[in-house]
Amino acid sequence: MRTYRELFRTPEFTPFFAAVSVQTAAQTATGLALGTLVYARTGSPLLSALAMFGPSLAQVAGALTLLSAADRLPPRAALTALALLSAGAACVQAVPGLPLWAAFAVLLVTGVAASPGGGVRYGLLNEIVPREGFLLGRSVLNMTGGAMQICGFAVGGALVAVFSARGTLLVGAALYVVAAAVTRLGLTARPPRATGRPSIGETWRTNALLWSSTPRRYVFLALWVPNGLVVGCESLYVAYAPGHAGLLFAGGALGMLAGDTLVGRFVTARWRARLGAPLRLLLAAPYLLFALRPGLPLALTLVVVASVGFAASLLLQERLLALTPQELSGHALGLSSSGMLAMQGVGAAVAGGIAQMTSPATGMAAVAGLSVAVTLALAPGLRTPADADGGRLLGADGSPSPRASRTPRTAHPTPEETT
Repeated sequence: MRTYRELFRTPEFTPFFAAVSVQTAAQTATGLALGTLVYARTGSPLLSALAMFGPSLAQVAGALTLLSAADRLPPRAALTALALLSAGAACVQAVPGLPLWAAFAVLLVTGVAASPGGGVRYGLLNEIVPREGFLLGRSVLNMTGGAMQICGFAVGGALVAVFSARGTLLVGAALYVVAAAVTRLGLTARPPRATGRPSIGETWRTNALLWSSTPRRYVFLALWVPNGLVVGCESLYVAYAPGHAGLLFAGGALGMLAGDTLVGRFVTARWRARLGAPLRLLLAAPYLLFALRPGLPLALTLVVVASVGFAASLLLQERLLALTPQELSGHALGLSSSGMLAMQGVGAAVAGGIAQMTSPATGMAAVAGLSVAVTLALAPGLRTPADADGGRLLGADGSPSPRASRTPRTAHPTPEETT
């Protein structure tokens, strides 16, 4: 599968695409509104950054307790419920006079509950499209995510300016409800991908099994740490340029859109193997120049260029799927998503703390330097070719694991079994 026409002709991809797009717009608008609201109340770069990315940090708790649900819940019902939960949380955040501690408590609860969402969503994508079409499908979702972020930050910034941050939170809540309706009405009810009940013990066992392979460990770390630190840079946009943060966020989304379009549609498999490391470095290197406190035009240019590097995540996710059996794909993608979001929360906290003690520009340059250092440290372990070994689970040395026979059985045939 190499063309967008083929992708959108795939049954159910269009409503899935629409639901993800609307939910991304809702997340963008509500995140910007809440960050603006907290910064106006406190004047704190740290608290503003945590307001926008704190739910990501809460994904750590969810990844350690709830992630086994990613393959053990009916996907349509799970995604519908999570969208409605986010709508309710946005409405609560919009209540006038809500204490700051209560606002952050809502963020924490929502982040933990949403932790299986990435695994459910992208595991479902892996069922809707053929396995060889996952990269194209994922790139399209990233592209529309970028487009929705551009629109969301632009429209959200306008709504905050014209109405209020609380009014924008209510608009975001309405968008979450729309996403829930599209999911419920547009997707087919599917059984869970794996048998058994979700549990903390099963989450720990499967996390340990996925972590047991050295090649997968490098992929997980490369997905989580450099990306999360760069999002720490993004978390300081409001503090760096309070009147133009929406423009910087939109520029980042534009760069991400360009990178995902290039890698997902036009780059061949041969070149994808070569572009991974340069893209991971591109993600952070431009932010080093923020140490010079550039003006808005140069800052916007740097943000756009750096955000092209987010396309490296597409290549790493493709590699992760090649190293993971089908019946654990949802859990693996969920662990990838939760770890990435958790590190984004860590990145926001680290960047916000540095900015609190120095300046937003210094905070951005510092975490960018950390991201570059981590990328260089992980590079040797990512040079080994990925080996799917026929879809069997790989052990710590990259060879087929003897524990593979004990992985959960799928609740329905995989695409390979039906052909």
